[in-house]
This record gives sequence, structure tokens and C-alpha cells, in this order.
Amino acid sequence: MNIRSLASNWLGFALLTILLVVVFPALLDDFRLNLVGKYLSFGFVVLGLVLCWGYTGILSLGQGIFFGLGGYCIAMFLKLEASTPEATKIQSTPGIPDFMDWNQLTELPFFWQPFHSFGFTVFAIMAVPAAIAFILAYAMFKRRVGGVYFAIITQAVTAVLTILIIGQQGYTGGINGITDLRTLLGWDIRTDGAHNILYFVCVALLLVCILIGRFILKSKLGRILVAIRDKEERVRFSGYDVANFKTFVFCAAAALAGIGGAMFTLQVGFMSPTIIGIVPSIEMVIFCALGGRLSLIGALLGALIVNAAKTTFSEMFPELWLFAMGGLFIGVTLFFPKGLAGLVDDYVRPWLVKVLFGGGAKPTDRPAPTPAE
Repeated sequence: MNIRSLASNWLGFALLTILLVVVFPALLDDFRLNLVGKYLSFGFVVLGLVLCWGYTGILSLGQGIFFGLGGYCIAMFLKLEASTPEATKIQSTPGIPDFMDWNQLTELPFFWQPFHSFGFTVFAIMAVPAAIAFILAYAMFKRRVGGVYFAIITQAVTAVLTILIIGQQGYTGGINGITDLRTLLGWDIRTDGAHNILYFVCVALLLVCILIGRFILKSKLGRILVAIRDKEERVRFSGYDVANFKTFVFCAAAALAGIGGAMFTLQVGFMSPTIIGIVPSIEMVIFCALGGRLSLIGALLGALIVNAAKTTFSEMFPELWLFAMGGLFIGVTLFFPKGLAGLVDDYVRPWLVKVLFGGGAKPTDRPAPTPAE
């Protein structure tokens, strides 16, 4: 690989790193930087969507539930840490979370017990969403259910699990969720200094996940995923078990979403079912579509742009924002199928490489989406 090609491949990653590590911390105050950190937590979800939707052709409208499961896992650990017998001595049953006491539970449920361990919690943040995704994916893909049908099923599963979480108020906090999260291993996560540290932790994890995603897509596995997206039957007839590949990439996307949910919970201090329902799940797909479902970096920037616009315009036009989101998704899908990243790849990146190294430059060889996608 020559210097020009290498620069073209890594230029976007370098610019993104500078933007997140240098520019944002230098220009934004603590409050705005914390907002950006919250937006970046959705970046883990869109990275997974690039893998399973952009490169494998699996459209999931239920990533919000995996995001929520990761968030609930870390929230359970934080809530247990805040619910010591000394801190809850005014309750009828000291030593359990306050919402359990309000709902007249007298002991900690068995499935909460492992979350006293931080190590188990870190494992569960990725394992629990991946396990749920495996059950769903294995059941569907082994029966060759895909396309629109799979998207509808994921949306239905999201609705069911959201209703379940809301209904089990004594175990999950109900519609309010798990709130009043204060410390992580004794470290107060509510201060501005803690928010800044968590921002950089989120950025570091995102950059690592981008590198892992890029490694997958550049490997033989990535080429197989693209082949499954474009000619699934041909891949199957070549001797590959398509269902296993689809299951793997769907579980990987779920695990990434779980990490995002955990980072979101740490930075905002709560987790509730309002963040993980059908509407948030569809919004996550819009983030990916706007940024570019064939670009890891583009999808991440799409999450940043849409969330920043949502925060700004929903305050000004709250009744019209959801219609604008729907119109944005339809317009991008129809007129810019590769999203903003496609425009950058076709026009901006070749110009930058030409300016830096001279001569012409071809757009990146990213596989174009087909109408069936």
C-alpha cells in the first residue's frame, strides 16, 4: 500500500481523533462536553448497525433494547453500591434499592445478586445483550427469516421487553427506571471532573471499537459479510453457513450497543425504559443512515449531528421534530443512499488527498448499497 492510499484510509480516523480528543474539550464547557459524551454513547450502537445493516444487510429496529440492557446492567451495580444498609436505614427493609422498598419487596431478587461484583457487571454489559441477540438471531436466521420480516420482529421484541421492564416496577424501577446513581467504586460520578473523565473514556472505547470494526471489515470475514448482503444464496451454495455469520455479526452489534448503554448511564446518572423503546431504536437507525451505513466514522458523526440537532430544534419546535426526523430518514435514503460519508468519499477526500500529495485520487472502494437493502 503506497503512502497516498494509506493516508486516504486513515485520514478520516485521524481527523475524528483530533476532533474528539482536542477540539471539543478545548472549545466546549463542561456541560456541553457532557452532552457530547452522551451523544457519543449512541455511537457504539451505530457502529454495530454499520456492521449488521450496512455490510450484512440485516436491518434491526430493536438496537435500543440492547442499548438499554447494557445500561441497566451498570445501573444495577451502581444502585446496589448506593443502597448500603447505612444509606438506606430509614427504609422498611434496609440494604435494597429504594424502589424495591416502595413496592414492598423484603429481599434483593436473585438476579440482582451477581451485580454486587464489578467484574461480573463489566462482563454482563456485553454478554447479556449478546445472549438475547443470539437467541433471537439463531431462531430467525436458522429459519431463513430476514429482510423486512426480521426488522418487524426486532421491533416487536423491543416493544415486548420495554413493556416487561415497565410492568415489573418492583424489580426494574418501572417507568422511572433506575435513578439516583452516585458513585462507581466509591468515585463520585456526578461531578464535572468525573464527567470529563468519562467523556475521554467513552472516546477511547469508541476509537478502539472503530479499529476493531475496521479490522473485521478489511478481513476475509468482512468480504463474506458483503457477499451475504449482495448474493446470500450464492454464498450459501458455496458451502458457508450464512446463519452463523449473520448470528455472529448481530451479536457483535448487540454487544457494542450494550457498551454504549453503559457509557450513557454513567454519564447521565440514570437508565429508564423511555430511552430504549421503539422510537429511540428507530432514531438510532436514522443516525446511521444520515451519517452513512457503509462508514464507521460517518455513522458516528451522524449520531453526533442528529442528536445535536435534536437537542437544539426540539426545544424550538417540539411538535414538528418527529416529522422532521421521519422526513430526514426518507430523504437521505432516497437521495443519498451512502449518507454524508458517501459525499465525503466522493468529493472531499479525493480533493484533500490531491492537495496533500498531488495528483488524482479515486474515491474509496466501499461497496455500494443495492436497491434490495
